[in-house]
Amino acid sequence: MKFLKELFAIERNPMKGLMAVEWAAMGYLVLTLVVILFLYTRLPHPETMIWGRGKIVAMTLALWMAYRIIPCRFIRFARVAAQLALLAWWYPDTFELNRTLPNLDHLFASWEQQLFGCQPALLFSELLPGAVASELFDMGYAAYYPMIVFVVIYYFLFRNNEFERAAFIVITAFFLYYVMFIFIPVAGPTFYFKAVGVKNIVAGVFPNIHDYFNYHQECLTSPGYTDGIFYQFVEDAKAAGERPTAAFPSSHVGISTVIMWLVWHARNGRLLLLLSPFYVLLCCATVYIQAHYLVDAIAGLLTGTFFFFLLLAASKKMKG
Repeated sequence: MKFLKELFAIERNPMKGLMAVEWAAMGYLVLTLVVILFLYTRLPHPETMIWGRGKIVAMTLALWMAYRIIPCRFIRFARVAAQLALLAWWYPDTFELNRTLPNLDHLFASWEQQLFGCQPALLFSELLPGAVASELFDMGYAAYYPMIVFVVIYYFLFRNNEFERAAFIVITAFFLYYVMFIFIPVAGPTFYFKAVGVKNIVAGVFPNIHDYFNYHQECLTSPGYTDGIFYQFVEDAKAAGERPTAAFPSSHVGISTVIMWLVWHARNGRLLLLLSPFYVLLCCATVYIQAHYLVDAIAGLLTGTFFFFLLLAASKKMKG
């Protein structure tokens, strides 16, 4: 009861403007709106994309007005939760924009071959084909969104003074990755290998497929134990919302790295130990299920660390 009272208690000094997460969302909205206007004649449904952004602005303002009427912690949380939920809408939007640019998968597959002498996305699952390994990696991959939600809620419940900072770091990191996805059109092995044929990949032939993904969105079936619970979960998630986009850098690795740094920042050793196995499995799974090249995962690790410290410093400066 005490928690509920605090949740709905009227704040004495409510903030007047938008929250940092909302400013981040509006900044990304304006940036992509400019891109849409620039590419207007090359996009299939630019009016729908613009109208969608208008609805996001209206929703953001409506929640801001609700907070101004009833300024309490619950509506603050609702404002953050709304922007987090909209990330699922923003993700396929990157495909609508980057599909207007030439696909770059042939370059990334070639670099992979030059760096490692093979295609790790093909060999990894062959080295560990068993049901146990498959289910563990798929479980790690499926833990991605639960890890994000869990840590954000942890900050809200137990470190509320830093909740908005943590949410800002997570959401802005997502938007930074989305910007990269728009201008670096890489689909990943599961789409590219399907498009050009696995035989070509094994032979070291990496054709340039140009605008192929404008007309085709088929991907390989994930390797592993096909009767597994987590395998089916990952396959269902792919069928529901996956697009030939967002391969470089791996945002799964990048955002989960940000999440782990947030737990480190909270100085919660037990939570860090609890999440570490899921984090390691998730990072490995991105290559195991052929969603990413190994270079994507490495870039995700590096950019995730860089984004965390960059945004942590930026949030401290804004607060100061």
